[in-house]
Amino acid sequence: MNQHAPTRHLRATPSSTATATATRTAIALAATALCMAGAAMAADDPDDSAAVAAPADSLEIRSVHVKGKALDGAARARLRLEEVPGGVSVVSAEEVEKGRVFTSEDVLAFQPGVYAQAAGGADGIKISIRGSAINRGTNFFRSGTLFLFDGLPVTGPGGTPYELFEPLGLSRTEVLRGANAFDLGALMLGGAINYVTRAGRDAAPFEARIEGGSFGYRKTAISSGQVIGDWDYYVAATDSERTGYQALSQGESRGLIANLGYRFSPDVETRFYLRYRKTDNYQPGALTRAQIEDNPRQANPTALAQNAHRNQPGSKWVANKTTWNIDDDSTLEAGLVWHDYPIDQQLGVNVGRWGFTDVSASLQYARRDTLFGRRSDTRVGFLTTSHIDGYLDTSVRIPAAATAALPVGTRIRRAEYDGADHVLHAGNDLEIAPRLWLSTGVSAVRTKRFTEVTFPVVNEPYDRTTNSLAPRIGLRYSFDNDIQVFANASRSIEPPNSWAFLTVPPAFTSGPATGLSRRGLDLADQSANTFEIGTRGRAFNSNWSLSLYRSHVRNELLSVEVVPASGTSAAITAESNASPTIHQGIEAGLESLLWNGAERGKLSTRHSFTLNDFYFRHDARFGKNTLPGVPGRYYQGELQYEHPGGFYAGLSVQAASKIDVDYANSFSVPGYGIVNASLGFDHPVQGWRAFLDLRNLADKHYVSSVAPAYNDAGTDQRRSAPGDGFGVFAGISVTFR
Repeated sequence: MNQHAPTRHLRATPSSTATATATRTAIALAATALCMAGAAMAADDPDDSAAVAAPADSLEIRSVHVKGKALDGAARARLRLEEVPGGVSVVSAEEVEKGRVFTSEDVLAFQPGVYAQAAGGADGIKISIRGSAINRGTNFFRSGTLFLFDGLPVTGPGGTPYELFEPLGLSRTEVLRGANAFDLGALMLGGAINYVTRAGRDAAPFEARIEGGSFGYRKTAISSGQVIGDWDYYVAATDSERTGYQALSQGESRGLIANLGYRFSPDVETRFYLRYRKTDNYQPGALTRAQIEDNPRQANPTALAQNAHRNQPGSKWVANKTTWNIDDDSTLEAGLVWHDYPIDQQLGVNVGRWGFTDVSASLQYARRDTLFGRRSDTRVGFLTTSHIDGYLDTSVRIPAAATAALPVGTRIRRAEYDGADHVLHAGNDLEIAPRLWLSTGVSAVRTKRFTEVTFPVVNEPYDRTTNSLAPRIGLRYSFDNDIQVFANASRSIEPPNSWAFLTVPPAFTSGPATGLSRRGLDLADQSANTFEIGTRGRAFNSNWSLSLYRSHVRNELLSVEVVPASGTSAAITAESNASPTIHQGIEAGLESLLWNGAERGKLSTRHSFTLNDFYFRHDARFGKNTLPGVPGRYYQGELQYEHPGGFYAGLSVQAASKIDVDYANSFSVPGYGIVNASLGFDHPVQGWRAFLDLRNLADKHYVSSVAPAYNDAGTDQRRSAPGDGFGVFAGISVTFR
């Protein structure tokens, strides 16, 4: 065995994940104590060797029989990501599918540093990692994080649409926070989330699943995957609908997920991917804090008057990825993506029809060498995504005062969008001493943004190109006792979305240059310098991870509603650059085996704690005010019992502190704590599973997310979305192998 092989190759089982980062000394010490206090899973004992005795007059020959189970995709991903000197985690689909799988909120639960909240029962959940897209509400294009399917981008210059993110059909989900997603070509503050689809080699020939429950929820899915010679395939179809917890929150979706792989040889493989999904989600709108406390099932009156809803008539994501193992030490991977996502949005008297078509390409080369007698791993990659079509058409839905002379369906405005993001990145991991690794890298970033109003009059287009460099350096050290410490420093770059340049109304652009200081169309790229330290490992029957980080952010991209919606018009949201801000926090995760009674079962627990401390740095108007949009503290914990016969049951809690609603910190919504329960049966042989989920047992009225405002002057405005009340959900899945 190579004496310089990394520790990860010597492990029988992978470490779990999570992450955290420091802001307050006392809280950092408390989080450390939390993560070190449990007891984590012990490694399995190896099977005994069997000796075969030969006759006394002959040579004795001993044969060793080794039994073992191959690591699944999630376990292999954990081992691979342990080479990243920073906060990462892997979510196994097997764990997620023990209960209801409705949106990505169910997939991203218990992930430190990730705030994922649904509202109104729709797919467009709010996702913020380390304060990325902190002030975006639900049902927006997602920003601040690179989203990928199977290592290929979904995110483009316009952001990330959400309708393709069906959470069933996955093998695992990889979360790489901040610059720890460097090797994926991600440069955003939030890092990257990579959803990995099942393939024929890890899927059943046939599987059917049905879920249903409160608020008219129903979801069915069927899938099939097999290996046929050098080919393998996976295909899944889903159908779901709900009437919704709130008024005007009904919705439905139908989708298809498929991939087809072919092995030309043991060293060359190609795979084609397809995702298609159509959705229609009504939008109940935001409520005041008082309305949620009184009756969270009501809808915003303006949304009701508009009959607001958003229809994605059919989004397509088609891709190919080809991998060539050039030799034992080098690999080349090439990918190509075509992504088309039209949107019809009905708000007020008008109908808005958005449409984007993106093309992406990626190329990744990895090589293992020996440098100065030490192992050296080098990676070079290129990622590019471009709009080949982008537009917004607005037409008359109901004649109003301004359009009284125009018939229904008349176009009244059209805007064209263009843009591209190009990232060339190179990195190296060098073992500079036994078990001590130095990670270095740099990315060159080129972005282009173009917007133009072409109807009813042609305006002067806005066209800009920027170039940036984003370096990264990190250290990690692995002790003999399966504990790792790490540190890194990095720079992130995030350009505005292509549509952001036409969202700033003149009344807002003439305002004071404080807080949201950039005005008009002169939007700069957001940049941040981040420092992170942490640890992860296994000890005392526990797996843990802990990260502490601090980001100095310049030109942070913040959006705010500047013109509220009315019965005849949609709200206007402005995107602006903020004065300098700080993002810092703690991300801690812990999984512990509390008791193992062998055939009597086992008792385990898991915890996720996130501290968010995001604020302005001496802003002329807001001073050191907290950035609104996410809670300062967010915790999820679960206690679960599992019997070897297949029965399992658990009790979990989700708690969050208050959330500021505006940049002036004049008003906030209170924190909350909700309790959930679950039980189920996973037959160890016959391939069927049933579950029962009880959500929000106390039927608590609480705010799950807010869409921040500039300054509400201490008044209770409609900015908040309620979380669902008490709900009962059940499901069953059957697998034939």
